[in-house]
Amino acid sequence: MILLRGITWDHSRGYTPMAATAQRYSELHPDVDIVWEKRSLQAFADFSVEKLAEQYDLLVIDHPWAGYAADRALLLPLERHVPASFLADQAGNSVGLSHASYHFDGVQTALAIDAATPVASWRPDVLARLGLSVPDTWEDLLALAKRGVVVLPGIPIDSLMNFYMLCSTLGEDPCQQPDRVVSRERGAAALEHLRELACLVTDEMYGWNPIKVYEAMTGRDDLAYCPFAYGYSNYARNGYARRVLQFGDMVSIGGSGRCRSTLGGTGLAVSARCRETAAAVDYAMYVASGGCQATVYVENGGQPGHRAAWLAESSNRLTGGYFAATLPALDRAFLRPRYSGYLDFQDHAGSYVQNYMRNGGNPGQVLDELDRLYRDSRKQVSA
Repeated sequence: MILLRGITWDHSRGYTPMAATAQRYSELHPDVDIVWEKRSLQAFADFSVEKLAEQYDLLVIDHPWAGYAADRALLLPLERHVPASFLADQAGNSVGLSHASYHFDGVQTALAIDAATPVASWRPDVLARLGLSVPDTWEDLLALAKRGVVVLPGIPIDSLMNFYMLCSTLGEDPCQQPDRVVSRERGAAALEHLRELACLVTDEMYGWNPIKVYEAMTGRDDLAYCPFAYGYSNYARNGYARRVLQFGDMVSIGGSGRCRSTLGGTGLAVSARCRETAAAVDYAMYVASGGCQATVYVENGGQPGHRAAWLAESSNRLTGGYFAATLPALDRAFLRPRYSGYLDFQDHAGSYVQNYMRNGGNPGQVLDELDRLYRDSRKQVSA
């Protein structure tokens, strides 16, 4: 009997589809037993892949770890173990840049099994009760926020991702230069946009990630609209929460078009220390395949990384059209940095953005601190 141990994150979107695919794979391969464990969403973002790769055969990872993992050879280089035809199918059926996000410095660190980016969501029943409509522009959003019914996630990491979004939307992708995050003009404009919206939203948001936002929106009846938070199709499914949310694209900003949010999602990786490489790779290919993604995976709470599942009528019927409605946002999403030291920057930079959203101040000083952290993080290399 081959035993594989995996680690994922503790939401229905992260754990349930992995348990379901492991069960079905073991039914098809009785000599393979796959046991999945779970960690919190915060630990998913923060805990070192290096330590996890020492303990587990299979890892569900966030793509910003790709550079660190490739630099230290922590994960199996899948391009050496997966047929080129399969990788070509993955690339051709990627949701936005999901597949490419796990390819770094020639190494395919993971297969994209989950795709996400911040999108808009709302309670149709609350909007109807108040005689309000879904906003289409930034000005519409501010007007709706003044009614006290708008919410967004405000913890440091989400504040940073929304800062990236606004920089990119306003015409300058962040972190493209070696010595600065973004120009003063674009950076200050992005901070001001976040600040003007944050002043109209409950302070509760500073302790909320997207999951807590969606739980509040579905559990209470005073919150009607979220302009951008990493999408969770679970909350668009009947019976999952107290009320169903509807999801769609984000507002437009002036002549810049609709918001270009920051790509998220997860990938399935195999530890370089795994002793049962063939079985682990075969299972990873099964999970990432279009057939599994559009059936077992999505039917058990997953949010697929394969485009066929996003286009499938069955997936959209299950989720009130979630996938079709949000796919345009995924396809234009910004791919954040993945160099080896990037996670150190991401772990600390969000607090400066959050503090400005909450208290205001000098945007130039905030950008100076971000640049300092950014330059320091780019100096990091493997020992």
